[in-house]
Amino acid sequence: MRTDANIPDADGFYAAIIAANEGLSEGESEAFLLRFALLLANQIGDQQVLLDAIRTAREMVVPREAGRNT
Repeated sequence: MRTDANIPDADGFYAAIIAANEGLSEGESEAFLLRFALLLANQIGDQQVLLDAIRTAREMVVPREAGRNT
């Protein structure tokens, strides 16, 4: 799974996501991010790539314990 920046203007893209969340409640922000993820997933269309991305994103938030398989 590629984790290095692969977007021409990664900072601008990040800023656009932050701007889209401005003024939203926590629940609205979560709903926006989930809908955004589902739209991107639909565009990607490759289930294995998507499952790898889910695993990688989770491991970036909650690192796997040594020797533990998930």
